[in-house]
Amino acid sequence: MRKTIEEITSRPARPGMVGDGFRVFNFIPGANISQKRISPFLMLDFNAEFDFGPSNHIRGVDVHPHKGFETVTIAYKGSVEHYDSTGNSGIIHPGDVQWMTAGAGILHKEFHEKEFSKKGGPFEMVQLWVNLPKKDKSTPAHYQPITAAQMGKVQLPNNSGLVNVIAGTFNAVKGPAVTYSSVNLFDIKLNKGGEVTTNISKEHNTALLVVNGSIEVNGEKAAEHSFVLFNNDGEEITIKATENAVVLLLSGEPINEPIASYGPFVMNTQEEIQEAILEFQSGKYGILE
Repeated sequence: MRKTIEEITSRPARPGMVGDGFRVFNFIPGANISQKRISPFLMLDFNAEFDFGPSNHIRGVDVHPHKGFETVTIAYKGSVEHYDSTGNSGIIHPGDVQWMTAGAGILHKEFHEKEFSKKGGPFEMVQLWVNLPKKDKSTPAHYQPITAAQMGKVQLPNNSGLVNVIAGTFNAVKGPAVTYSSVNLFDIKLNKGGEVTTNISKEHNTALLVVNGSIEVNGEKAAEHSFVLFNNDGEEITIKATENAVVLLLSGEPINEPIASYGPFVMNTQEEIQEAILEFQSGKYGILE
């Protein structure tokens, strides 16, 4: 049985700025898409392709804390350099993913990579926040670097395109990301006229973002930069590209626990939020210059 579509949302009218390096359109949470409705996903920011221009000033977001969830940054165009208070650092290039588990608390900063910043050029990224179950919110902070080459690869028949499996399982091919709840995350690249079909549990909350191009999904048209939310009814999803297209398909088993959030902290109660703030203020998350 096919999944039916609950809603197709167009790109918000205006972007917002995160620091001075990320010009994002926010889809989760949205006007009709609450964090509870799309659990375990807490946030989706989409930096649609934008050229910031060459600069000797390196744009980005300076030191800030996180606790209680994971941040997942997917690079489509441009390069991002990152550092955290556990000593991890690195650069993600187009096709790579930065999967950071904030867990019990971490300090983090991310910027346009230095050489990319000097040259300028197209910049396109997605950042997801993925909630952690209560039992895992105190796990030590850590980081999974996932390069494009490490991902599961599914070459589609009839020159339809390619699926990069970041997390979960796509048509029996597994992705490398280790997750704390059941999550699927697929980077799908379709040639014009290309088609792909996959099955995702009806128990999962499921959505897709049309990063580039335009598609038909389960018989309905979805334009570039639109967000498709599926009902929790069927399992089959069929995507056909009406032009060359890039699609991010995400699904996850809901975490049926209370959500208390304040800025970069996501816990289960307001008391835990206050504790997280005090921990940050007392320096418990380490030092990052």
